[in-house]
Amino acid sequence: ICVSSLILVYFLFRDCVGSISHGRAISGCFRIRGRIVARAHSKEREGVAARLGRDSSYSVSTSEHKTEEMEKEAAIDAITEAVVKEEVIAEGKWVKLQKTTYVDPTGKTRTWETVKRTTRNEGSSADGVAVIPVLQRTLHYECIVLVKQFRPPMGCHCLEFPAGLIDKNETPETAALRELEEETGYKGEVAECSPVACLDPGLSNCTTYIVTVHINGDDSVNVRPKPKPGDGEFVEVILLPRNELRKRIEALVAKEQVVVDARVYSYALALEHAVAKPFELPFLKG
Repeated sequence: ICVSSLILVYFLFRDCVGSISHGRAISGCFRIRGRIVARAHSKEREGVAARLGRDSSYSVSTSEHKTEEMEKEAAIDAITEAVVKEEVIAEGKWVKLQKTTYVDPTGKTRTWETVKRTTRNEGSSADGVAVIPVLQRTLHYECIVLVKQFRPPMGCHCLEFPAGLIDKNETPETAALRELEEETGYKGEVAECSPVACLDPGLSNCTTYIVTVHINGDDSVNVRPKPKPGDGEFVEVILLPRNELRKRIEALVAKEQVVVDARVYSYALALEHAVAKPFELPFLKG
């Protein structure tokens, strides 16, 4: 055999052995990769199953929690807030102090200190009346008739609407006209009467009707009105123009250091708001 033939046989044998080895290596790689992929898929399936289990238990837990919350809300809704007992702590001629026991929305029993008038007539819905007197005169602005008087609980003078208690067998309208004449001397006609309104519900059960009365200032009885105050009443009548009521009230407060009744100031604000430009939302401002 010649040398060239031997060299040719050597290279052919080497290539065959290399191909076989390479094929085995590739096959091994594929087998290893297959096992890795299979394990990965197995783990993924296990993870999905675990997540499904957790989601299922979470869903059940959430559902149970929502059910419990709904039951609690229903139970609270079923509870009626109510006064269950009232005990008198102290009582005077005009008012009394009570310890009020009541049930709150959660069903818990609590107590409250309450002030009540002793003068409310049996079967009456309110203790008294407050009058909004609108004085109308030819060639004059409409005026609101107010009263200034010293209030011992405040320790100073207060600016108020004429007001007073409702007498036995008296309607709110009749009481309003009577109180107006007693405190200011004016006689008028009832324009409207409000439903019963509370005054200070965090402290007392005191209630009132708010009665609007129109006064004809051109009528002879109203030209020089003479108040008819009761014993111990010392009242000063003050007329303020309706179209600038709040401005005039604030000027009076600054000058005389009086305290304004909340109803009077609320009425003055309402008059302004009724004709004022609507409030501009902050994000619409330029």
